[in-house]
Parts: sequence; structure tokens; C-alpha cells
Amino acid sequence: MKAYIYQLLESSSGELTLETIGLRLAVAAVIAAFLFLSYRLSHSGSIYSAKFNVTLVALTVITTTVMIVIGNNIALSLGMVGALSIVRFRTAIKDSRDTAYIFWAIVAGICCGAGDYLVAAAGSAVVFVLLLIFGSIRNDNRALLILRAARVNETKVESLMFQYYNRKAILRAKNTTGESAEYIYEIKGRYLRRPAGERTIGKSITDAVYEIGGIEYFNLVMQNDEISG
Repeated sequence: MKAYIYQLLESSSGELTLETIGLRLAVAAVIAAFLFLSYRLSHSGSIYSAKFNVTLVALTVITTTVMIVIGNNIALSLGMVGALSIVRFRTAIKDSRDTAYIFWAIVAGICCGAGDYLVAAAGSAVVFVLLLIFGSIRNDNRALLILRAARVNETKVESLMFQYYNRKAILRAKNTTGESAEYIYEIKGRYLRRPAGERTIGKSITDAVYEIGGIEYFNLVMQNDEISG
């Protein structure tokens, strides 16, 4: 029985030599290095995960190793699919671009494991350039202006917000009681830097709000890619 198992393992290994295996793993490691660099350049701030970047490198090499083992053996490939089908990946994706990097690592590993170095290099070069050009694109930063004022000043607050931001401040919620009113405005980040009303009135929105009187609080909450996920 042992001899039969040994013979079966020996026949499934194909005609791969140590040099061929080393070459495929070396090419996979080089492409993984470019993948590592691409991820580092296209991510910044708290959204960058060094652990995830290292995982992408390991994923490329691991996929290459799996492809070397599978080769053209249908039985092994079906067994590998069955083994992977019971594994559940629950890692949260912080950025939608991370999905593209995962697929890049897997595809590069498959190409290297199959010995298609030209396809792996050409495809990785194109993806590297595309992600380098478009990888720095971010969603428009948004901010929530949350203020609570005396209800008798409702008209003053609404007029002031319109005066400073015109129609760029979108009222998302308004909660009122018998004595107070709470407002939640959504404003795109670029309109927070220099509101139109600040140039004409000559004072910041914060100073203008508190001059109304009866303001309980005035908060600014940023929403952007850096804290997403």
C-alpha cells in the first residue's frame, strides 16, 4: 500500500525539475514585489494596511506553489477545489480596490505556476500602470455639520446656512422639540475650505453661528476614505 501511494505521488509530480520550480517561484516573487510597490503607492494614510500588503505577496507565491503541485492533474485540481470550498474568508475589505489587488495576486500566481511568464509579466505591467494612474482617485470628502440651537432661532440658522453654502449644504435631518432644533447638513469637503459666505461676510461659519445665540453645540464630522470600512 505504501509503495502504491509513493508511486502515485511520484507520477503526479510530472517532469518538473528543481530549477523549473525555483524559476517559477522566483518570477512570482518578482511580480509580487511590483504588486507590493503598487499597493503602497496607491494607498495612503490610515487606509493603508502593511499586513494586507504582505499578505498579497504571500498569496502570489502560494498560488504559484499550488499551481505547480496541481499541474495538469485533474484529480488534484478537483481535490484542491473541494478543499478551498470549505474555507470561508471573512476578512473585511476596507477599500474596493483591494479586491482588484487580490485578483491580481491570484492571477499572477496562476500564470507563474503554469509557466506563462510572458502573460504574467505583461498583464502585471499593464495593471501596475493603470493602478498607478487611477489608484489615487478618492471619493469626494463629505462633512456633516451638526448643530443644536434654540427653536426661536430656526429661521436665523437656516438663513445663515443658505447664505454661506447656498444650495451646497443639503439638509439631511432636522429634529425639533418644544425648545430646541437640531440640524444635520451634508456638505462636500471642497466647499468647507472657503465657503462663499465667508468671503462676503468676512467671518468663519463657526463665528457666525455662535453670534446667533442660543447655540447648544456646533459639530463637524468628516466622512472620507481614510475612515471608511
